[in-house]
Amino acid sequence: MFETAIIGGTGLGVISGAKLIEQREMTTPYGALSAAVQVIEIDGARCAFLQRHGLPHHIPPHRINYRANLWALRELQVRRVIAVNAVGGIGTAMSAGRIAIPDQIVDYTYGREHTFSDGETGSVLEHVDFTHPYTPSLRAVLLEAARRVRVEVVDGGVYGATQGPRLESVAEIARMARDGCDLVGMTGMPEAGLARELGLEYAALCLVVNPAAGLAPGEITMDDIRRVIDSGMGRVQTLLAAALGI
Repeated sequence: MFETAIIGGTGLGVISGAKLIEQREMTTPYGALSAAVQVIEIDGARCAFLQRHGLPHHIPPHRINYRANLWALRELQVRRVIAVNAVGGIGTAMSAGRIAIPDQIVDYTYGREHTFSDGETGSVLEHVDFTHPYTPSLRAVLLEAARRVRVEVVDGGVYGATQGPRLESVAEIARMARDGCDLVGMTGMPEAGLARELGLEYAALCLVVNPAAGLAPGEITMDDIRRVIDSGMGRVQTLLAAALGI
């Protein structure tokens, strides 16, 4: 029914300039979604939009029903999913305000319902290939969209998915840097893995909203994060609008 779905994260509760066509309350075998799926129109292109933290923004990363969210998008016959994430920057190229399109992921989360192959009624054991967690062709669409609208992005990077909702310690970030992580966020997994199990194309659009712990003087404050979100999310939305037309 829709070519593309956008999953909004922190700072993207609504998409400016989008026309709301309808809202769809959906049920799934895995329970309730984070919010109703919105059918929106951006520059003449229709897509599905889902806020993973709910509306209003209240569901912590470890409580998000990722399975229900992805299942519902598949039921709407979505083919590709663009996930928007607010993240911390670890790699030297990932300064606050940068936009990154990662190509790899490391999962540090635990206790989340992370698979549809859960051994329960009706499930079939699947071992999906996850060599390239972000679909290369969809990453290419985002990179081309960025080029067309002249939004500077970082091509590539390793997203480290942590449990949250607290931010990380200096030692944890040092470990992640040794592991090769360039970005740190809390919602990249199991979302990417579940999309792969359902055969959905999936790519992430990450706005770096703060230097990770220990990489800048002083503590990380929500006021500083909000300022970066307010100044950077407009570029993210410009890029999203361009991607829908490709």
